[in-house]
Amino acid sequence: MSLKPYKINYPSIPSGSVFLFETDSEIEYEVRFARKKDNLLYVSVAFGVLNEEFEGEEYAMTNKGEAFRVMTTIVEIFQYYKEIHPNVHTYEFVGEPRADEDAEFPTKRLKLYQRYLPQIFDKSWKIEVVGNKVIISKNALYS
Repeated sequence: MSLKPYKINYPSIPSGSVFLFETDSEIEYEVRFARKKDNLLYVSVAFGVLNEEFEGEEYAMTNKGEAFRVMTTIVEIFQYYKEIHPNVHTYEFVGEPRADEDAEFPTKRLKLYQRYLPQIFDKSWKIEVVGNKVIISKNALYS
């Protein structure tokens, strides 16, 4: 059984870079795609919680039992962004450690993210983990 993504608030223009959604427990999330200044085809992706109750800690663990549906929603956002921006050749994101985790990498959060990468990127993409960062790049063999 596949989970249904939460309702996504898409950017007002199709090429926009900030997506928002809210879970059933009223946790607000933001997914932001930022292009590198020196390489517009290289995108850093950040996603996190916006609610004040988490004191500005965007990478807070909400513990509301919604992680899998949140990730399903993020997958849908990624797929949409990739479709609108077909020339982007590299994505990167960071799996920030939780407050109770030591600095060992990959973090539990990063391992969770990695489980969803095959739903976003096929074998024409190379996935590389460097510390707590994942870099996904278009494999030159398939370009």
